[in-house]
Formats: sequence, C-alpha cells, structure tokens
Amino acid sequence: MKCGLLLLIFIAIKAVRTQWNVWMPRDISAMTNSCVVIPCSFMYPSGIRPYRGVHGIWYFGQPYPQLFPPVVFKSRTDIVHESYKGRTKLLGDLHQKNCTLKISNIGPEHSGKYYFRADLGGANIYTYPDFSELKVLDQPNVDVPDEIVSDDSLDLTCYAPDNCPDMTPEIHWMYTDYLPDPLFTADYLEDSNTAVISSTLTFTPKPMHHGQLIGCRVHYPNTTFVYEHLISLDIKYAPQTVWVNVSQEVMEGSSVVLHCEVDSNPVSRISWLFGEEELMSDTASNISLYMDDLDPTQEGIYTCVGDNGYGIMNTSMYLAVKYPPRDPWVNNSVTVLEGSSVHVHCKTQGNPVPTLTWLKDGELVGTIRADELSVLELLDLTPHGSGQYRCLAENEHGRSSSSLNITVEFAPVLLDESKCTVVREGVQCVCMATGNPEPVIEFYLPDLNITINETENRFNYYTHTDGHTSTGMIKLRDKSGQGTGIHVHCSITNIYGTETVQLELQQEKKYMMAVIVGTIGGVAVIAFIIAAVRYVGHSNKKENDNPGQDLVSKLENPSMFYSAVKKDKHSLRKKVGEEGDYQSVGSLAGFQRPELNYAALDFIRGRPREGRTGKEDDNSDYTEIKSK
Repeated sequence: MKCGLLLLIFIAIKAVRTQWNVWMPRDISAMTNSCVVIPCSFMYPSGIRPYRGVHGIWYFGQPYPQLFPPVVFKSRTDIVHESYKGRTKLLGDLHQKNCTLKISNIGPEHSGKYYFRADLGGANIYTYPDFSELKVLDQPNVDVPDEIVSDDSLDLTCYAPDNCPDMTPEIHWMYTDYLPDPLFTADYLEDSNTAVISSTLTFTPKPMHHGQLIGCRVHYPNTTFVYEHLISLDIKYAPQTVWVNVSQEVMEGSSVVLHCEVDSNPVSRISWLFGEEELMSDTASNISLYMDDLDPTQEGIYTCVGDNGYGIMNTSMYLAVKYPPRDPWVNNSVTVLEGSSVHVHCKTQGNPVPTLTWLKDGELVGTIRADELSVLELLDLTPHGSGQYRCLAENEHGRSSSSLNITVEFAPVLLDESKCTVVREGVQCVCMATGNPEPVIEFYLPDLNITINETENRFNYYTHTDGHTSTGMIKLRDKSGQGTGIHVHCSITNIYGTETVQLELQQEKKYMMAVIVGTIGGVAVIAFIIAAVRYVGHSNKKENDNPGQDLVSKLENPSMFYSAVKKDKHSLRKKVGEEGDYQSVGSLAGFQRPELNYAALDFIRGRPREGRTGKEDDNSDYTEIKSK
C-alpha cells in the first residue's frame, strides 16, 4: 500500500517536470528613453533532448508565429523588427533555462505584451502563453487618494520603476515650501525581480491648499533624463467664509439687493433666511436676493447659510427700514371730576424712534421723550386742566399727531360779581357762577317765599350761559328807593352740588348821583323849552305887519339847543303796563297857536355831546333838541 502511494507521487512529479512552463513578471514598467530588463525563466519536458542546443525567440503583441508578430529578439539570427534593432539583448543563458531580456532606449511604442518561444530543435518548439506586459512611462506615477479632506492627514506617494540596471532613478518633491510640516519617506519595493522606488509626502492640508500644485520629479543621475508629474490638490472643506452685505438702512418703499458669497469645496447650497423663513436657495458660489417696495415688516435679521455636506456656516446682517412716524394712538376723550387723576397714553411707530411731545391747547406740557410710548400723568386735575391734549410724534423723516379732549367737571362756584345794586326802578340783582356742567341759577325771596327762575313770568328774569359760566339777573321794584327792605338769595346748582348765598346790596353813589342830576336836569330843560316857545309866540304876535316873518327866518336857520343830562339808559323812561312800553316825558299840547311846531323830547339812547369824553361820562347819555 505504501509502495503504491510512493509510485503515484513519483509519477505525478515526473508529469509536472514534463510540462512546458515559463515565468516572467506579468507587469513591468520603465521610463521613456531608459531601459528595462524583463526577468524570464522557462521549463520544458525533461524527456526532451535539445537538438543542436536551445534557442529562443521573443515576440511582441501576440504569440502566434503564423500571424507574423514583430520579432523582438531571436537567438539564431539578428533579424528583428525595425523598432527593436540595436535595442534588445538576451541577458539569460537559454541552456540554463534563463530567458531574461533587456530592451534599451525604449519609447512609448514599445509598450505592450511580450511572449517567449522556446526552440529545442525538430518539433520541440513551443510558444508560452504567459506574457509580460511592459508599460513605458513618460512621467512618474503619483498615488493620490480619491478624496482629500481638509485637516485630515494626507499621504501622496510617487513611484518610479527601477528595472534598468544601468540607471537608478532619484525622486524629489516640488512646490512643498508652503506646506505645513511636510514629511518625506523613501521606500524600495521589489516583487518578482521587478523593482520600484517610491517617495511618500505626508502633511495635513488646509483649505488654503485647495488648487495648489505639487510635483514629483524623477531624475537619472549622469543623464539628462528628467520626468515630472504635477497634480492640483482638490481639498474638500466645509464653508470657510460666508460674506454678506454690511447692515443697511433704506427708506420705506425703496429697493435693496442682498448678496452672499460662500467659500467652500465643493460649492455649497446657499440659502437666504428671514427669521425661520427661507426666501431663496441655490447651489452656487454666490447668490443675490432682490427685494422691492420695502415696508417696515421687512426690517430685521437676514441670514445667509452655506452647506456643502462637509460643514455648515452662516452669516447675518440687519436690514433697517426707515419711515416717518405713524399716526399716534391716544386715549379716547374723557370727562373726569375735579381732583381726579388721568394717565394719557400715546403710542406710535417710526424709524428712527420718534420724539413724542405733549401739547395742551398748543402749549408744551409734560416732558419730551424719544420713545414709541409716552404716558402723561395728570394728577389732581383742576378746572384749568380741561382742554385739548395733543401728542406730536416727530423724527427726521416726518411728523404726525393725534389729540383727545379732557373735560374736568366740578361743583358750582359763586363769582365775586354776584351782588344787588339800587337802580331807578328799584333793585337789580346779578348772580354769576361757574361750574361744569353749567350751573342752574335761581333767585329766592325769603320774605315773600318766592322762587324766581325762567318759569316765573311775573318778574324781569334774565339768564345767560358762556362756556361754563352762568349769569342770572332780576329787577325788583322797591317803593322805598333804598332797597333796604329786600332780601335776595341766589341758588347755584349742578349735578355735583348746590350752594345758596344771600346777595349783598351795594349802594353805587355814582349811579344815584347820576339819577338825581339827570332828573333835575330834565326838568330844567323842559322849563327852558316852554319858555322859549312862549317867547317866540309873543314876538310873532307883536309883528302884525309881517306876521311870522321873524319865525320863518328863525325856522330857516334854527338855533341848536343842547342839554347834557347825566342819567341811566332807562332812568328817564316811564314804564306803562309791561316792560318796554314807554311814553314821552312831556308835550306842548297846551299851546294853541297853529303856526307853531312842537318839540318832542326823546332821551332814549341820545348821542353823546361833542367834546365830552372820560370816565365821568360812562353812564351819561346826551339828547339833541331841535325845533321843527
């Protein structure tokens, strides 16, 4: 059993040894104008005895001779393809099953697959299907990560083939002066007799390095061969800056453009926000927000947000909308009781903040405040507090105002002008009072137990209201002429109270003298006129030859007689029946001569005497007497 197993193993090993095999690197590279050595070893069945030695052929492109591929190298002759003349050399010993090939001064056209064919003589010729693919490089390879992120450590590796024994390359990095703390690491890689040297550049990139050029330079000493590979760094970074307009001030109704630029890689999706509301967005490096016909509701903070997946950043600006003050809001008009307190509010809006001023009936009251709310405190109001209160709002763009009325109501108050005085007819009593509402005035005669008001028609009663002042007046007859027997009470009333006082009797000497003088003067004037008329009649009677001639001449040029009678306006009236009916003071009815005219005296509202002015004539009227 054991012997059988050993026999099987021997047969398997022998079978392996009898196969056609070749080994060569699947991939190999070289720099343009340099050389390359393709390592190669082959095997053939052990039972074959080479006839006339071992020969070999290298083909380019394909392994089938019948397709006439280019011959790279042929051990029997020097016949090779035009592009390989003088460039190929077999470094291996075919008898030692070494088929290593060197190609010098290679160019891009030499890139491709290379096949080896063993020729052992006779029918023992075999083209191995395995191949080695040559890559001819015109620049070194640089290994760059698919994604370079800012602030993450980065390794860039530059590779150069070292498959030419006569030429060993050197690697240097270019444009690294501005990199932060660059680190260089060299390495040598050899795999299946294929060699590559490398240099790794390590640093931590920043957004500022985006787009920066970095180069790998390969140089072969003692030659002029230099190869460079430049790359532009594509650094991915979150938004670094978000630039927007500075805060602006614009007038209501105008237009504005808000601009935003975001520095990021890749470009960000930019959004303009007003509070939480998104106004517009776009994926770009910058966007602009246009707004027309601005109003105060659009004043506020505008925020530009940039987001590119690697981070988010935002910047805000303030847009101020200027406008004149709006019509202020004030309290409604109020009516309050004397002694009350009132707080009057004025509220408005404007930009800049308006100045609020309180005016009462056009005069400044309170304090001036730069605010949108002002409270005017009116404490312990008196009747003088009544009036129109106006709130004036002003800023540099305009002004507006609103007003209200405050009415202070109070109990009636008797004025000093209230009194009784002696007049020609008797006693005249005046009662004046102020109050709000206007007081009602009544007179009371306690001696007669009579109340005199507008409903009492038996007395001369007069009343008048001016604003919050009421005036009442009555005239009473007093046979004594002194008024000492008359007692008059005045009652003033409104909803807040009633006051009753006895009016004092005041003797006005000036007035009494005027009445006396007026009466005496009136009698004297009447006597004088009667005498004059009699004299004229007597003269006419004597002149019989030319009767009435003298009188006619006198009538054509009548003499003017004046009498200054100082009197009260109504003192010379004789009341007949009701007030307002009057008769003349005297008549000339006793004269019988038909040719005479009569003179009637009317002392009612006579015109003043010329040349007489002054306070002493305040109560005097004058009457002109003319013959008719």
